[in-house]
Amino acid sequence: MKMAQKPSIPKGTRDFGPAEMAGRNYIFDTVRSVFRTYGYAPIETPSMENLSTLLGKYGDEGDKLLFRILNSGDAFSGIDFSQFRLADGENMYNSKALSLKVCEKGLRYDLTVPFARFVVQHQNEITFPFRRYQIQPVWRADRPQKGRYREFYQCDVDVIGSRSLLNELELVQIVDRVFSLFGVDVLVKINNRKVLTGLAEISGFPDKVVDITVAIDKIDKIGLEAVKTEMKEKGLTDAAVAVIEPVLMLKGSTREKIAAMRELMSGRSASGIVSETGIKGLDELDELFGLIETAGVSQEVEIDLSLARGLNYYTGAIFEVKAKDFQIGSICGGGRYDNLTGIFGLPDMSGVGISFGADRIYDVLKGLGKFPEEVTSSTKVLFANMGDAEMRYILPVVKALREAGVPCEIYPEAAKLKKQFDYADRKGIQFISITGEDEMSAGLVNLKNLSSGEQKGFSKDAVDNILSFIG
Repeated sequence: MKMAQKPSIPKGTRDFGPAEMAGRNYIFDTVRSVFRTYGYAPIETPSMENLSTLLGKYGDEGDKLLFRILNSGDAFSGIDFSQFRLADGENMYNSKALSLKVCEKGLRYDLTVPFARFVVQHQNEITFPFRRYQIQPVWRADRPQKGRYREFYQCDVDVIGSRSLLNELELVQIVDRVFSLFGVDVLVKINNRKVLTGLAEISGFPDKVVDITVAIDKIDKIGLEAVKTEMKEKGLTDAAVAVIEPVLMLKGSTREKIAAMRELMSGRSASGIVSETGIKGLDELDELFGLIETAGVSQEVEIDLSLARGLNYYTGAIFEVKAKDFQIGSICGGGRYDNLTGIFGLPDMSGVGISFGADRIYDVLKGLGKFPEEVTSSTKVLFANMGDAEMRYILPVVKALREAGVPCEIYPEAAKLKKQFDYADRKGIQFISITGEDEMSAGLVNLKNLSSGEQKGFSKDAVDNILSFIG
């Protein structure tokens, strides 16, 4: 008899058991509670979007990572493959053009582009400025590795219909509040795409701003020398790279960096070119950091002029958040976008948002041991099953505790106590109740703290005292 194939899941995806889900729900609940206190309302969008909605919004590298969905039925029926052949007599095809012919839909790459589509489609039903949050999975056909998955959750918060930098400030405050609640120290990095546009202008290659930002965005991964090489491969001269390099290495305080950049954007670089766009970006950074200083933020915030974030739709402030005490990539990112809804027919609708990467945040909290003890188990009290009469005796107590919000369960069979204790230990249950004939005759319920060993008896009806004991 042929052995059944061992079941598996696609690379870059994961199953989540009860313990993992308890941690993930803790993240979602914490993030959601902070979003709500800032006046954001929830929406959801479909897992799949029309490819026409997704393509061209993330740059060439992003387009390559889109999961395409094959049209239903015989998607290849009636297709003249010769029109996709790259050269006569060769079995080489234009795979991108062919995929567009047989795939009309794709899994969403992020939540921001679908949000822009949602805003345009529902513009007559929503109130602007529109503040929304969204907690849903996204998919990317990336190479799986530590901290990088093909299916993962994002927790997005955006406001659209306002250009005020107060919105950027509130996003920094949200990040500050969320990670303070998690007990995680983070570094919030901020830059502005207008400054990067200005950098392209003063280097003498304003048409290469996308190539420059895509290269700069990799500096943490591949290093400065590799970034310089990539820029040269994209057509920048040695002189242009020489203008950009000192900016990427700039040290000092936020004010010192902004002052140094003003010098460059005002025509004092080697090229002598003035960039009004770059100066506007520096003005925005200056104002934003002034707001941050006034509001008071507990987490560290700094300007990072090498921060680029490769997504093409960013036009203003850009954000990236990294954990200080745990080695992993960015755990939050976002920025200002002025033209995203314009692609869908609604121009001049500026928005700004930030996305919390739930999967990476989970890895950080687990790695640093920051999950609260109550999150590790879904059950707080296990009532041992000592027999039918004892089970019926404790049912009202269990009901009262559940109504008070305490997660409890009764062991389903009257098994040996060792087995029931082992069960509680494996599940990380903190309290166990062993109520037998003696307790029943005295009208008591016995409770034991499995961590401390403390044990007490309570009147069956003294639910408040029981609640006080189990905390």
